[in-house]
Amino acid sequence: MADSIMSKAATMEIPINSNGDTGTLTEDESLEQDLQQVMVSGPNLNETSIVSGGYGGPAGGIIPTSSIKGPAIRYNPEYLDRRRAPASGPDIRMKSRAVGLAKSQSAASRLAQHTDQHPGSSNHQASNSTEEVSRGVAVEKLDSVKKWGINTYKCTKQMFSEKFGRGSRTVDLELEAQIELLRDTKSKYENILRLATALISHFQSMVQTQQALGDTFTDLSQKSPELQDEFGYNAETQKLLCKNGESLLGAISFFVSSVDTLVNKTMEDTLMTIKHYENARLEFDAYRSDLEEMSLGPRDAAAMVRIEMAQHDYQIHRDKYERLRSDVTIKLKFLEENKVKVMHKQLLLFHNAISAYFAGNQQQLEQTLIQFNVKLKPPGSDKPSWLEEQ
Repeated sequence: MADSIMSKAATMEIPINSNGDTGTLTEDESLEQDLQQVMVSGPNLNETSIVSGGYGGPAGGIIPTSSIKGPAIRYNPEYLDRRRAPASGPDIRMKSRAVGLAKSQSAASRLAQHTDQHPGSSNHQASNSTEEVSRGVAVEKLDSVKKWGINTYKCTKQMFSEKFGRGSRTVDLELEAQIELLRDTKSKYENILRLATALISHFQSMVQTQQALGDTFTDLSQKSPELQDEFGYNAETQKLLCKNGESLLGAISFFVSSVDTLVNKTMEDTLMTIKHYENARLEFDAYRSDLEEMSLGPRDAAAMVRIEMAQHDYQIHRDKYERLRSDVTIKLKFLEENKVKVMHKQLLLFHNAISAYFAGNQQQLEQTLIQFNVKLKPPGSDKPSWLEEQ
């Protein structure tokens, strides 16, 4: 009977589905079925043979294994009950996955929370700082434009009021007279510069003509033996006049250079300060007029706030006006002293050089140049160099 059961178990049918595959069994059911089959029949080793050769080899390569006994296997129903009983909790693999997922989610939440609480990553900080700087620059520019617009409006209003005689202006009679005198002096000194520059140009042409005439006399004295002495005397005279002319040109050029520095640098600097002073005076009068108009109006809370702000602006422009007026007074004083000193020296140089040249006193002309430390330029120094011409 046992043999029939074992043979029956060895020939148990395996369910086949319509596709030729084994029936769809879960992993636990498949394992349970295999264990039941082994428990009932044990491993069927009687029909097993070991092939030692290749496929289709001789029968000698087949070794019968009927003498091999299978291992002793005991039936343990508790194992099947544990396999058959449903797990009280989730599968261990799913559990481990859930634990890993929970850990990952908690780590991600902590990272997100840290990022929210500490937005101090380098990129975030850089973007925030850039935005703050841009916003600050924009606000500063807007305030600057606003202040400039208000100031321009008030100054324009004050300027038109003064032109049409409806507004008052602050006047310093003594300072205004000095400023007017300076402008007139500057205009006359500029005329002296133009005339002295024209004199240099004309006199330089005359010196070049004398030099060419002297060279011609020298050439003719060598080619005309009968008039050699006469041509020689005239050649020496023209060369002497040319030399004295170059000395006079050096003195006049030094005179022009010094006067040009006085007019276009020293006087111009003082006039620039005067221009700033006049602008400050206009602003001061504009804010003064604005404060006077507000003082004549109502005295409610809002008006008092505006009056206080106008008083603050008025004080600022008043201090600026007084400071620039003091600067102009000091610069005018020093300019007058410097002008007298410079023009005394330059006018004396001009007079002595002109007198010595037209008197033919070469020695006195040279002493004048030495006295005023005038250095003559070597001939041809005004011409551009070979490298500059290229």
